[in-house]
Amino acid sequence: MTGSFDIRDAHPGDGAQLAAIYNDYVASTIVTFEVDAVAGDDMRGRIAAVQEDGLPWLVAQDAAGDILGYAYATRWRARAAYRHSVESSIYLAPQMTGRGIGRRLYQCLLEQLRARGLHMVIGGAALPNPASVALHEALGFTQSAHLREVGHKFGRWIDVGYWQLRLD
Repeated sequence: MTGSFDIRDAHPGDGAQLAAIYNDYVASTIVTFEVDAVAGDDMRGRIAAVQEDGLPWLVAQDAAGDILGYAYATRWRARAAYRHSVESSIYLAPQMTGRGIGRRLYQCLLEQLRARGLHMVIGGAALPNPASVALHEALGFTQSAHLREVGHKFGRWIDVGYWQLRLD
C-alpha cells in the first residue's frame, strides 16, 4: 500500500462518500444484487441501523479525508438462536483495490467482532469474484456453500458463495 490511511468508525457524514463507492458496484458489477443507486441519506440510515444494533461499520480514510473503502457486519438472521453470527461486507473504491487496504480493513472488522464476543462471521460473494474469494481465504475463511443461480442481474443468472470464519 502506498500512502497511509486510518481506520475509524463510520459516522453519518460519511453517507455521501460511501454511497458513491457503493453505487459504482451497483451500476457496473454483480458484486451487489442491488440494482438501483443508493442515496447518501439512505446510506446514513444503513450506518445508523448497523451501529444501533451494536455492530461495527468501519471506514478506511486517507490523510486528505477521502474514504478509500468500508466494511461492516449485520446480523446473519433475525431469530434469537442466530444472535452470535453475523454477515460481513466490504467495499473499496475501485481505484483502491489490490493495495492491501481491504485486508487491513477486514482484519480490523474481525477484531471488533471478536471483541464483541461473536462466534461466527459469514461472508458472501457473487461469483465469479476471485478477489473476494482470495481475501476471505487469506483471512482464514473456508467456503461453506455455493448457491447456483440465485441472483439475476445484467441479463444473467449469478451464483453466490458463502465463506465462514469461527471467531472464538
